[in-house]
Amino acid sequence: MSNIKIVAVILIIAGVLGLIYGQFTFTKEAHEAKLGPLEIHVKEKETVNVPTWAGIGAIAAGVILLLKNRK
Repeated sequence: MSNIKIVAVILIIAGVLGLIYGQFTFTKEAHEAKLGPLEIHVKEKETVNVPTWAGIGAIAAGVILLLKNRK
């Protein structure tokens, strides 16, 4: 399987997942403080909304890559 086909399939899968879920959440460590033996960690949850047009665009780009690569 060529690299272009792999990228095309990944784009299609990412587009479908973006349309199904619409958003994803991740946790990142924002602040850390060390005061002697005391350690403080702050984790923040962030949500990223995936626009509908981005999901549709990813699917379309994947299909175009697959069809273009058929020749």
